[in-house]
Amino acid sequence: MDVKSYCDTVAIELTGWKAKLYDVIRRSEKMTGDDKESVDPMVAELITMVDDLDERIAALARECPAEWSDHKSAIDGKMSKVNDKWKEVWGVMGEKEYGIGGA
Repeated sequence: MDVKSYCDTVAIELTGWKAKLYDVIRRSEKMTGDDKESVDPMVAELITMVDDLDERIAALARECPAEWSDHKSAIDGKMSKVNDKWKEVWGVMGEKEYGIGGA
């Protein structure tokens, strides 16, 4: 796979993560008190992670380096962390919103 195809594929995946993130943000805005305070830092971290990924993918697509495996490894690792953080946030929100645990 070349860098352009990779960036396009990851950008599509990132768009899906953004939709999930906006859903989490919307739900967190409806929370109040201690419940909201418990998820706000996690949501902020998730926003930062997604923004960082967006910037990295855009830069990689612009630069289109001949050797980009290090970039791919970093992006893939961050995508995995976004997945883990989303599960953590969603698990807490589900527990708070519905009285259940897990995502």
